[in-house]
Amino acid sequence: MNSAVSAVPAVSGPTDHPPACARTAALHALCERDPRAKADAVRALYASVQQGRASCSPGASIDEPSGLPGRPERPELVEPRKLGRRGMQSPEGRAVLLHALAHIEFNAINLALDAVWRFDGMPAAFYTDWLKVAAEEAHHFSLLVARLAEFDHAYGDFPAHDGLWDMCERTRGDVLARMALVPRTLEARGLDASPPIRARLQQAGDHASAAILDVILRDEIGHVLIGNRWFRHLCETGGLDPHTTYVRLAGQYHAPKLRGPFNFAARRDAGFDEAELAALAGLEEPPPSTV
Repeated sequence: MNSAVSAVPAVSGPTDHPPACARTAALHALCERDPRAKADAVRALYASVQQGRASCSPGASIDEPSGLPGRPERPELVEPRKLGRRGMQSPEGRAVLLHALAHIEFNAINLALDAVWRFDGMPAAFYTDWLKVAAEEAHHFSLLVARLAEFDHAYGDFPAHDGLWDMCERTRGDVLARMALVPRTLEARGLDASPPIRARLQQAGDHASAAILDVILRDEIGHVLIGNRWFRHLCETGGLDPHTTYVRLAGQYHAPKLRGPFNFAARRDAGFDEAELAALAGLEEPPPSTV
């Protein structure tokens, strides 16, 4: 654990003491460099909020420290095009996949924590929602790391890319853009990618890894739903049309272009409306002609 920060401020003691500030604790957890310690701290913090031993202060502005996010020296971060692909039929290929998924989940912990501490003035439920997301991402990370260990590998053994955190940096000054482009765009892509990956794992006979994908997909639907809810809340508060606002923000912040196939059932469960789903359907390539 990074000795420079405490992952979670002390929240035990007499019940008449004021609750600890969960947003400050979220920033401490974000600064934590050790992945296991970060995951443990996040789950402990969310439990403290649920038990009333920590609370969120919507109006408090917190100074940003240097060096965000806290992360280990490995994995080496490289351009996405430099990451090689390996087939899932071999144990080494599945280990590479599990490592890539673990890196996504580690970044997702940091993304959720960043939303909690960074954006002041939001309703208390906003912070509680994103602490819940962070705790569930920490659970996913722990599941994947444990499974990776069964392949005799650890997080950091393979290179990775930093695309998720890059969008976090771009939207650091705009909570509306953050809600539009992280959960509703980047994380929603995971809803589309999960079923084919799971199918390939099943085909390779790796039922244990496929079961982890089931847990992740179930929870990620809820995470994208939270993003949709707060995006629409912010649009309504600002008198903005959600559809045109999303298109504007995607262009302004250079969001990746959406490509099918899309998991329409999961996206519908995650709060995308029928107009959005119809627009996505128009992006899907038609099936190849059999004539």
